[in-house]
Amino acid sequence: MSLHTTNAAAPRSTIDDILVRLEKIIAESENADSRLGYFAALYYKVTASVKDGIAKGKFNDGQRMENLDVLFASRYLEAITAWQAGKPLTESWRLAFDASKQSNLLVLQHLLLGMSAHINLDLGIAAVEAANGNLENLHNDFDEINTIISALTYQVLNDIDQVSPLLSLLGLHAGDSTSILIQFSIDNARDGAWCFAEDLASKKGADYEACIATRDQTICKLGDGLVKTEGFMRFTIWLIHLFEWKKPAKIIKLLHEATKAKIVLSSAH
Repeated sequence: MSLHTTNAAAPRSTIDDILVRLEKIIAESENADSRLGYFAALYYKVTASVKDGIAKGKFNDGQRMENLDVLFASRYLEAITAWQAGKPLTESWRLAFDASKQSNLLVLQHLLLGMSAHINLDLGIAAVEAANGNLENLHNDFDEINTIISALTYQVLNDIDQVSPLLSLLGLHAGDSTSILIQFSIDNARDGAWCFAEDLASKKGADYEACIATRDQTICKLGDGLVKTEGFMRFTIWLIHLFEWKKPAKIIKLLHEATKAKIVLSSAH
């Protein structure tokens, strides 16, 4: 199997299968006090919301959207499995998973690293695979899944205000065009992912693999910029981190419980 393509059996899974696997990662991370659970808790929220959207007919083609969601999620699940087993994986995900061992990063930085690898790299690949040769027909549903990701990400940012009470200090750097941490935008990631998907859809064979490898290196460099800060920004992050919760298990529990509470509330409506 190519490093950059998902297992052909993955689409036969369902969103419910994905949610079960995410629950397992969350539980294992909580038990191990591992920061790997931060992104898993966010992604559980995204996946559950896509499932809800399919049930409510929000997408043009519910079955195709489930296939896209499973292909998309499988890239993350396969990457974390490969990393834990010491096997090859994309550099973008390796950077994110390796960073989980760093206690000096903000919860926000850990989340952005996962989002960067998953949206900027994985989403375009999953879209091409799900489109089955007709990418443009997928565009509306592609935008819809990104609307869900964007909305839920901002919800999670509100959730981590409790975990990171001084996080708003990053606003002091709003005009800092040199900081990738401040510049990172879900909307920009979405647009970049679609452009990447369009480029990738035109490639075959070795050119297809080379296109993914080049994109992976680009996104890995972007991820590196999310964690390497300088000057006053570095001091601000140090200050925010000083007052941030330090126990990963406690943070994961809060993020996941907030997610499940909102899902229950949404289902009630």
